[in-house]
Amino acid sequence: MANIKLKDGSVRSVEDGSTVLELVKQVSNSLAKKVLAAKMDGKTVDLMTPITKDAEIEFLTFEDEDGRWALRHTAAHVMAQALQHLYAKDGIQFAIGPAIENGFYYDIDMEKKLTDSDLKDIEKEMDRIVKQNIPMIRKEISRADALKFFEEKGQSYKVELINDLPEDALISIYEQGDFTDLCAGPHVVSTGKVKAFKLQSVAGAYWRGNEKNKMLQRIYGTAFEKKEDLAEYLHMLEEAAKRDHRKLGKELDLFSLHEEGPGFPFFHPNGMVIRNELINYWREVHRRYGYQEIKTPMIMNRKLWETSGHWDHYKENMYFTQIDEEDYAVKPMNCPGGMLVYKTHVHSYRDLPLRLGELGLVHRHEKSGELHGLFRVRNFTQDDAHLFVTPEQIEKEIQHTIDLFDEVYKTFGLSYTAELSTRPEDSMGSDEIWEKATAALQHALEARGLNYIINEGDGAFYGPKIDFHLRDSIGRTWQCGTIQLDMLMPEKFDLTYVGEDGEKHRPIMLHRVVYGSIERFIGILIENYAGAFPVWLAPVQVKILPITDKHFDYAFDLRKKLFDLGIRVEVDERNEKMGYKIREAQVKKIPYALVIGDQEMQDGNVTLRKYGEKDSQTMSVDDFIKLVQDKIASKEEKY
Repeated sequence: MANIKLKDGSVRSVEDGSTVLELVKQVSNSLAKKVLAAKMDGKTVDLMTPITKDAEIEFLTFEDEDGRWALRHTAAHVMAQALQHLYAKDGIQFAIGPAIENGFYYDIDMEKKLTDSDLKDIEKEMDRIVKQNIPMIRKEISRADALKFFEEKGQSYKVELINDLPEDALISIYEQGDFTDLCAGPHVVSTGKVKAFKLQSVAGAYWRGNEKNKMLQRIYGTAFEKKEDLAEYLHMLEEAAKRDHRKLGKELDLFSLHEEGPGFPFFHPNGMVIRNELINYWREVHRRYGYQEIKTPMIMNRKLWETSGHWDHYKENMYFTQIDEEDYAVKPMNCPGGMLVYKTHVHSYRDLPLRLGELGLVHRHEKSGELHGLFRVRNFTQDDAHLFVTPEQIEKEIQHTIDLFDEVYKTFGLSYTAELSTRPEDSMGSDEIWEKATAALQHALEARGLNYIINEGDGAFYGPKIDFHLRDSIGRTWQCGTIQLDMLMPEKFDLTYVGEDGEKHRPIMLHRVVYGSIERFIGILIENYAGAFPVWLAPVQVKILPITDKHFDYAFDLRKKLFDLGIRVEVDERNEKMGYKIREAQVKKIPYALVIGDQEMQDGNVTLRKYGEKDSQTMSVDDFIKLVQDKIASKEEKY
């Protein structure tokens, strides 16, 4: 008998050799219908895995990330089996087919070029395979037998993968009817579990991600446990396509990207309005929270980057130059410059916490294939701050920082979740320092009552961090804010403060960003608002629409009055029909359009048409001005 400890702390006894699925059924038949995979002593396994010893087992459903991955991984195999049925005569070769964050893909090699219309045929065959409810059977064979099997099948990509494995390795394969694949798993028990899926697109992908290798065809898809969840997700994708910041950025004349500077965005006047308003707000908030602003150089010498550790740990992402025959680097991060500023003065414990903020332009080398609008660029402005604190101030300062984050994100109508990232493999410093730093962040989160997840091994090379993932208006999440606790950099730069005892002590440093990258944050806001910015951010807040040229004088007098009050306003003086002018103001997503005709001139009023509304209302100029000023001052999202 094996004793199994479950997640709730209870213990169950099962016969040696019993499967995890049999254990689930022993606990609950209804639960057995939901469970997709399990964790046995921390390792994700199939439900058909035999239990041979005492263990801790956690059941995984679609609500768990590893459960979703098991289902979607199986969906990739179902698609591969369908491809084999449909295109065996085309000599189809299978490369890899993993689950990914929101779905799955499979890379294939064959002469026939698939199109979106072919995806419907593949889906039909997948439906047939799902209805057959074919068991997913895991087997382990020797490396030699695996090589022989896939060589006979003519699957050269699988052979290459096996040749990269140790000679004494046991190779796992999965059989599902007439299809067998090289795979580490895990999978769900049968193809019948893959009830809600959709193939989405075909793209090109180099074998093993190397542009020197052959270009393969990659078929993307997604899978859910329930069809209604799939429908909701597909609707979200349709909505996201309408909100694509690259498309709206062009339509609203906010920014552009050019082949003369790939990954280096060009901001237009409208985009600069949004950018400057975000910066103005950033400065106003940070002043209230006790920050001082600094600015550090964009290029600094090799010695600095060797001291910081970036030369050894981040070099592949940096740009370099030479000045006076010495090596220099364009900064990828602002923190080393912030530490040099700190060192220009002798500090007392009375000076701490010292909060230094910087809107610093940084450059990082990204591969051309990874560039994506404003979301993945090669230069961006990071709204950095470096906080120097005593050990006793750590938790209070983290709470103070999260208070600031709360205020900023609520202003944009964004909620968030937290993620604690721990020590990566390529890191600096001792185990003791890392344990103390990680425990401090964890305690701060728990003391605040924030729900969080732990992301093992994803910290910065110099310290653990808390990442803040924002949820937008259609349910997507974006990683923006970060708080990183750093006990290493102050030591490397020999930073000190004079303590209450008159002795020198080492400060602790917190790195933190709110927006993250201003460019990326603008992209997120474009998609969150679908281009319809709240009044305080809108590039043009008011569009005045005179009906004929005899109304121009009144329109331009009104424009001057609004302009002098700091309101961003334009007059549409084109000789066009009023319906056309109103429609264009709506297309440009301008918050307020003011129609000016004879009655408005006679009464000294305006007829207001708000963005997204069909009805108009008449009000006095003074009332309209108060409306606009109130919306700007409150930063309210609604018009």
